[in-house]
Amino acid sequence: MNNILELKNINKTYRGKTEDLHILKDLNLKVEEGEFISILGKSGSGKSTLLGIIGLLDNFDSGEIYINNNKIDKFESNKLDRLKNKDLGFVFQFHYLLPEFTALENVMIPCLIENFSNKKIIEEKAKTLLKKIGLGERYNHKPSQLSGGEKQRVAIARALINDPKIILADEPTGNLDEETSEEIHNLLKKINKENNQTIIVVTHSKELANITNKQYFVKHGKLVLEK
Repeated sequence: MNNILELKNINKTYRGKTEDLHILKDLNLKVEEGEFISILGKSGSGKSTLLGIIGLLDNFDSGEIYINNNKIDKFESNKLDRLKNKDLGFVFQFHYLLPEFTALENVMIPCLIENFSNKKIIEEKAKTLLKKIGLGERYNHKPSQLSGGEKQRVAIARALINDPKIILADEPTGNLDEETSEEIHNLLKKINKENNQTIIVVTHSKELANITNKQYFVKHGKLVLEK
């Protein structure tokens, strides 16, 4: 299997007024295509910071990141933006749907950024995705008309619209009740199996971590694989 993601000796320090916090220390990670991995750790351990660095949303002090065998610091800023939009899909604890747009329109947005001329094709693709995740009857509903679980399903469909190589999920069920969380867990597992979709999820949920292929813990600034 090919490594779709590799981190080499990543360091991240937050500078404070009185002291610095060295949160990630020569951290290494290899992720193969199609893997479903979870990253756990105590609050403040750096797991969300790590996901932000993987997703090119946060800077790091030193080290190297390769996505699909491309060293990301070699790209210009516009190429990094394109990489983020096309090769990475994001799902957060809070869905961040645009309230004035329908479920269908929210799913279409990432794809329209670069392909507005293909709006009709994108619309059909978005409808297919929403149907696959059980929201075929909710195309035209706005976020205020959807339940918490339905909003998160829309966010997952939005993350998938550009056929990204990696889905990054930060506490995707942290704001949901137990039953709805289980539905989202099953959906992520289904996406991973049926699409051979690489998924990296940061979570406090052992239930979610237990359905992943590998569980890593952030301890003392490094990743430790749970045996």
